[in-house]
Amino acid sequence: MSAPKPKDWIMGIAPYVPGKSSGDDGRKLVKLSANENPLGCSPAATEALTAASALVDRYPDPGSTRLREAIAAKYHLDPARIICGTGSDDVLHLAANAFSGPGDEIIYVRYGFAVYDIAARRYGGTPVIADDRDYGTDVDAILAKVNDRTRVIFIANPNNPTGTFSSRAEIARLQAALPGHVLLVLDGAYAEYLETGADDGALELAETRANVLVTRTFSKIHGLAAERIGWGYASAEIIDAMNRIRLPFNVTTAGQEAALAALAADDFVATSREHNAQWRQWLSDEIGALGNYGLRVIPSQTNFLLVLFEGKITAEQVNAALMDKGYAVRWLPGQGLVNGLRMTIGTEEETRGLARALREILEAAN
Repeated sequence: MSAPKPKDWIMGIAPYVPGKSSGDDGRKLVKLSANENPLGCSPAATEALTAASALVDRYPDPGSTRLREAIAAKYHLDPARIICGTGSDDVLHLAANAFSGPGDEIIYVRYGFAVYDIAARRYGGTPVIADDRDYGTDVDAILAKVNDRTRVIFIANPNNPTGTFSSRAEIARLQAALPGHVLLVLDGAYAEYLETGADDGALELAETRANVLVTRTFSKIHGLAAERIGWGYASAEIIDAMNRIRLPFNVTTAGQEAALAALAADDFVATSREHNAQWRQWLSDEIGALGNYGLRVIPSQTNFLLVLFEGKITAEQVNAALMDKGYAVRWLPGQGLVNGLRMTIGTEEETRGLARALREILEAAN
């Protein structure tokens, strides 16, 4: 008996694998695998979520109007050129859907965010991988891949899962060299973790260039990962095309209200950034001191570290041993990082515990 057959390009997609929060035996682990905010979300966002629970019988505002206006006011943008999505992943998929299809090519850098490959293939496009430069974005390698079939370029800046960052000058150089038919998507999911003065100028490019889309999320520093709220900014023409295929009511009422509260919680964001900077540096120093075991830390501008295992003990072995000790980090062989573990910065207790467990594992294996 015959049955419906999915498109060949759908079957070519490797499903997204989320970070683990429990062991194979069901035991709960300290979850340092998903880049979540260890401080949670602001009290104001929690209150907004609670208050919105009384509105579950009504559809949300389909255009996220108040949220778009608040984002525009905070970043000095045009609210009509903002689109909100079910997480920034939703906005990335909308971009791929609106501007690419079968026969088109989508470029992303080696060790880029796993969703880029899925978004490219989902609509029949061909993913094209540009070589990295020491785990970071190589603008010249990207430009060498651009041709008449190129429709979209995805760049996470800072990059996930490597933590690397491309400067304002490099991003501007890339955009200036692109033909007008190529959409440059600058994914700023971790932008709020950047050091002071390290802004890559993405929003300015989106304000003034017709082929730039910037995406942001409330899942990371704002601590609203469960609510799935993201947004994008681009020219009116780009946003109009994406809105035509955006699902109606795609951001819940609770999500919109929580995001509004989170956007105004400047003190919470500042505290989260300071905590992250302190403990990211501490953990980097602790792991750096283990270099004689073959460990190398990639410099990070995010809320995680990519640790490379270049000695006799492998990332796979350490990943399993850390789970035995109660810690979940992220091993990413599906993204070519067979020798790397991505470690989210946790609370002080979690971060100290992770470093201690790692040292014990290495000492026992030596």
